[in-house]
Amino acid sequence: MFDKRFFPRQVVEASGNRWDWALLPLVLALLSLLALAGAQMATPFQVGEVLPISLDPVYLPYYLLRTTLRMFLALAASLLFACAFAALAAKYRPAEKVLLPLLDILQSIPILGFLSITVTGFIALFPGSLLGVECAAIFAIFTSQAWNMAFSLYQSLRTVPAELKEAARIFQLSGWQRFWRLELPFAMPGLLWNMMMSMSGGWFFVVASEAISVANQDIKLPGVGSYIAMAIAARDLQAIGWAILAMLIGIVLYDQLFFRPLLAWVDKFRFEEAGSENAPSSWLLTWLRRTELIRRVGALPTRWLGATFRLTRLRFDGTSIRAKPREANPLWSRAWDAMLAALLLFAVWRLAVFIHSEVGWREAAHVFKLGLYTLARVLLLIAIASLIWVPIGVWIGLNPRIAGRVQALAQFLAAFPSNLVFPVAVLAIVHWRLDPDIWLSPLIILGTQWYLLFNVVAGASTIPAELRYAAQNLGLRGWLLWRRYLLPAIFPSFVTGAITASGGSWNASIVAEYVSWGDTTLQAQGLGSYIQQMTAIGDFPRIALGIGVMCVFVMALNHWVWRRLYRLAEARMHF
Repeated sequence: MFDKRFFPRQVVEASGNRWDWALLPLVLALLSLLALAGAQMATPFQVGEVLPISLDPVYLPYYLLRTTLRMFLALAASLLFACAFAALAAKYRPAEKVLLPLLDILQSIPILGFLSITVTGFIALFPGSLLGVECAAIFAIFTSQAWNMAFSLYQSLRTVPAELKEAARIFQLSGWQRFWRLELPFAMPGLLWNMMMSMSGGWFFVVASEAISVANQDIKLPGVGSYIAMAIAARDLQAIGWAILAMLIGIVLYDQLFFRPLLAWVDKFRFEEAGSENAPSSWLLTWLRRTELIRRVGALPTRWLGATFRLTRLRFDGTSIRAKPREANPLWSRAWDAMLAALLLFAVWRLAVFIHSEVGWREAAHVFKLGLYTLARVLLLIAIASLIWVPIGVWIGLNPRIAGRVQALAQFLAAFPSNLVFPVAVLAIVHWRLDPDIWLSPLIILGTQWYLLFNVVAGASTIPAELRYAAQNLGLRGWLLWRRYLLPAIFPSFVTGAITASGGSWNASIVAEYVSWGDTTLQAQGLGSYIQQMTAIGDFPRIALGIGVMCVFVMALNHWVWRRLYRLAEARMHF
């Protein structure tokens, strides 16, 4: 041991402490695994080349590493997209009029639709390399993660408490500073829970994203999704069991190493005056806080962000803090609205021409009727799921210790690929001769009900402690407790969960209303079944008609139901 009196302080700190040396093997192991998986993503590849995929469980750790890396890259892209989308939509009314309907359309387009459009372009962008196919898979996972994160961050930015906005205006914060110092920290708890849901949503579509069809060629990237696809094709139940075990191990690992430390860290951003009695904890975060060298390296992004604050700070000129900002010219707003109306009329005209020349009005009316069937299923199932998961989510969110125990389990249940349940559903319906129109319906909500649970948990976990004490002191019980305290407190988060669950349910109807296992095929009357049938026979005009009608239903439902509930949450139901 050396005497610290004879060494400068900088030298002692640079050498780290015992916690740095204890954590160093874990950091080096993670970096090595990431480097290994990243290097395999850019290997030479030609379309038509068969990538070897084995059902031997020995290869599952490697497949799990490749899949997890794709999902985290997609998650990073989703986070950047959510920040850009939410900032524009929440702060600029003209942009909001375009971005929200656009997001409604994007979340209603099936993931296979994105793949069929983008995979050829990605392959052409990286000729002779596997990186093009990897980018296509990452983009497909991105489309299953980004929308709910964008909606969550948008809802949080629209419901920032008025007193915090007033404080930001008093301190003369610029728009850049306000976003990083106020709005994003306020939104972090809800955004983090939606990031966890996004990772689980990525698992839900991992089979479709890793087993890609392009130019009459089937490309199966090394990963858990391709492993599951091969196991289903081979009807190998033992291999499916190994895949489920690998998923569980992977979820537990990134929950302990990534999400649980973040959940404990963002607890300091809770909007309340009193501290939380049962704050979430993480062994890794405690470990990191005891280090010196690693903590200093991790602080470099914060220093860079602070430098941007100095570049964007406002000069105090002595004006009154209550001076109203300059209002936009109403002529520009009217011109923008007129342009949007013109574009809408043009789209309606082109749709009418397409229907008249390609499919006919009788077919369009039939597809619209099928859309009403699917709409009834979606609304009924969301109502049932809300009655089940809202009380459970509130109970979990108000008890951080319980949340820490069930966090990994909830992520695993949300990540469980629903197509593994479809064979059981087919066999049960055939065995008991049940009506497919009724008993295939629960498959629609199987993977999307978790959007409700995760958002309600996020909303309940951010309820200030002083409100809880006030409810206890007032003796609120039963329905009065829910009506006056719990439901208003979680209402913005519930609306976010409902709107993403609704969009996901419409997407899931394509595979849930038309289910096959071996030679047995069951179908329910609905828009999803229609799109699946037209895809099977390659009728592209009717595929476009089905997807277009689905987009119309999703946009109408979001505009007339969920958007109005958003406005109610902004005006009355938030603290």
